[in-house]
Amino acid sequence: MMPYANDVDAIASLLKQNPTWNAIKPEHAARMRAQNKFKTGLDIAKYTAKIMREDMANYDKDTSQYTQSLGCWHGFIGQQKMISIKKHFGNTKRRYLYLSGWMVAALRSEFGPLPDQSMHEKTAVSGLIEELYTFLRQADAWELNHLFRALEEAQQAGDNAKADELIKQIDNHETHIVPIIADIDAGFGNAEATYLLAKQMIEAGACCIQIENQVSDEKQCGHQDGKVTVPHADFLSKINAVRLAFLELGVDDGVIVARTDSLGAGLTQKLAVTEEPGDLGDQYNSFLDGDYIEKPEDINNGDVVIKSDGKLMKPKRLPSGLFQFKPGTGEDRVVLDCITSLQNGADLLWIETEKPHVGQIASMVNRIREVVPDAKLVYNNSPSFNWTLNFRQQVFDAWKEEGKDVFAYERADLMNAKYDETELGKLADQWTANFQRDGAREAGIFHHLITLPTYHTAALSTDNLAKGYFGDEGMLAYVAGVQRKEIRQGIATVKHQDMAGSNIGDDHKEFFAGDAALKAGGKDNTMNQF
Repeated sequence: MMPYANDVDAIASLLKQNPTWNAIKPEHAARMRAQNKFKTGLDIAKYTAKIMREDMANYDKDTSQYTQSLGCWHGFIGQQKMISIKKHFGNTKRRYLYLSGWMVAALRSEFGPLPDQSMHEKTAVSGLIEELYTFLRQADAWELNHLFRALEEAQQAGDNAKADELIKQIDNHETHIVPIIADIDAGFGNAEATYLLAKQMIEAGACCIQIENQVSDEKQCGHQDGKVTVPHADFLSKINAVRLAFLELGVDDGVIVARTDSLGAGLTQKLAVTEEPGDLGDQYNSFLDGDYIEKPEDINNGDVVIKSDGKLMKPKRLPSGLFQFKPGTGEDRVVLDCITSLQNGADLLWIETEKPHVGQIASMVNRIREVVPDAKLVYNNSPSFNWTLNFRQQVFDAWKEEGKDVFAYERADLMNAKYDETELGKLADQWTANFQRDGAREAGIFHHLITLPTYHTAALSTDNLAKGYFGDEGMLAYVAGVQRKEIRQGIATVKHQDMAGSNIGDDHKEFFAGDAALKAGGKDNTMNQF
């Protein structure tokens, strides 16, 4: 971006060529340009794709450079998250946003709350991406507006040193725009439907699209039963559709995350096409559960028969028409899924697991890396896991294997609050705190995300406020539980008029109408109390 002073000069030159524009001040136009760094969603997608690619390369060199995100279901939530990150850490490096299909279904559908089964309007996904970036761009404008106001005050006071410092801050301002990993579920239909939605998502700003290998019209949440996968050829056609959407729109380094649900999926909708023993279709079909046929009369009306290992096999078919995989084949199917996806256009992997266990994840990733050495994961630190119970049981099991006395602990009851201050409880909390670092180092996890944390935080904070406000605390519940904390913790929303753009609007009024502007931020504005 052109430095502010250079932009002022360039616009001043332009204004001289257009004398009827004499009411425009070059400083105002340059300021508005600076406060609007990204003109389109494609500008954002190209900018953030480069960030992700650099982060991936840095992680390959040093696994401590892993990335993180939180799922956000509204633009305001994403905006406040990034403002908070900048406030606490000084920059947004390696910190992204996650767009969860689960939260789109539960919170953003015109049908009302829906289960995570791809029943919501597909355009709601791209709509949320656009909304998130609208709020992040507004955060840029809001933060820069404060810097420009301070610059004007310094210039009016003749404080050149202060003015120079503020111009430096403006020229080096770090945007709130960060990569979004966006969930396209199982593609919302056939490959053409996947392509069309991927285009909308990229045009809205998505540099990274996550797609899963479930059947689109049978899609289930990754942490529920009844998941049905598709043969690899079907999934790869959708990866190709997403890649072509990126290339068509000029986002040449767009990122695709291939998610496999095979670990928890015991069913397939159809048999894979195979032309010769050992090909990809044959490998997929080899996981099918079934019975080998000795005599033709063993074939009943409506049975499906395939050739496997040189013999005829009748796959087990459920009344639903779905076929069943052999029990215990989940990890092998995951490894094949991941290798196949990486060898056919995917950039990152997502393995949906039933528990947060570094050892389990690493055992699969190590097998994948035997074939694709730089394989990397996006991992769901899911709220569907009972993290407290899981890690306490992991510590319990480790102690028991070491021969340590665990008599004082009841494994099935380890969620009990009575264990909070015990040695086991404290060690489990330490393991939980270290999970992301350990996973990045030992299990190839490049990106850690929590899919729907802000769904839970919104419910929890609302419950706490409702309990007090409608109870004996009354107004104190809001004052002590919310506003006082906002003031003391420096939360931007305490000045909610400013956060919503009132000061930006006031400045624009002055740009447009000069001294005739009717401003909202005068002496009678109650926000001046803060």
